[in-house]
Amino acid sequence: MRHLIVPEDLSAAEIEAVFAVSRDLETKFTAGRRDALLPGRVLGLIFEKQSLRTRVSFQAAMAHLGGSSLFLGADTGFASSRESIADFGRVLSEYVDVIVCRSKAHDTIVQLAEVSSVPVINGLSDYCHPCQALADIYTLRQHVGRVAGLTLAFVGDGNNMARSLAVVCGLLGMKFVLAAPPAYQFDDGFRKHLATIMPDAEIIETTDPVAAVTDAAVVYTDVWTSMGQEQERAKRLADLAAYQVNEQLMQHCPEALFMHCLPARRGEEVTDGVIDGPQSVVVEEAANRMHVQKGLLAWLLGHA
Repeated sequence: MRHLIVPEDLSAAEIEAVFAVSRDLETKFTAGRRDALLPGRVLGLIFEKQSLRTRVSFQAAMAHLGGSSLFLGADTGFASSRESIADFGRVLSEYVDVIVCRSKAHDTIVQLAEVSSVPVINGLSDYCHPCQALADIYTLRQHVGRVAGLTLAFVGDGNNMARSLAVVCGLLGMKFVLAAPPAYQFDDGFRKHLATIMPDAEIIETTDPVAAVTDAAVVYTDVWTSMGQEQERAKRLADLAAYQVNEQLMQHCPEALFMHCLPARRGEEVTDGVIDGPQSVVVEEAANRMHVQKGLLAWLLGHA
């Protein structure tokens, strides 16, 4: 049994295996086929945060694979004083075949995985968002045909999304560049972790967004104020104002794709002209969440 809590839970070869299953299922889906690889299997979705893409893409994926899903909100008492995470996880594992958890705190998902007898997938935490990062790189490969040797430039806050992409890029031989003010770059603990798990990875941090995007295959950004950081909003807007992805910045990389995990705050981290422009693949990127998660579910449950 395997979990996907952080991106590095998968090796490069395993990511390629998930992508291969995803491509096969996407091709069949496009042709009108929805192979029921997981009949009778049940997916449990535990969500402490709002969601459109993660929730619907996982539920649709499971339905296409012939299984079903249960959305478990606050009424179940998860991570509350009602019962321990250990008791919750051990019991839920008796009812479902796989669990997706979207949590406020990363440690909550770690604790859940420690007691679960079925695979647990991180559907987003404050530390990382592995499913989104996988879909992003899958989208890049669809457009370019390869990923090794390419550069992904992340402009803005070095948040959970930036951490996830740095790891996936490093695993697959891509260069990752983070452009952010010093206070918004990676912390020393994460830098040491990257050096330990991927000593040869090319991961660069800079304060210069133009230098970051020059020669990049992908320019990526995310909201500057994530859920739970609302009290910091005014300061973050001021600190990151020079890191907006706008038409002027994209002129330095006219062949690059623009990506955003969504939802976007238009006029803040990105302009309408970029997110709706010809370089943007944000809708395709979101659609690929479902295809890659189909591949992940099939792989985790032994149908690779």
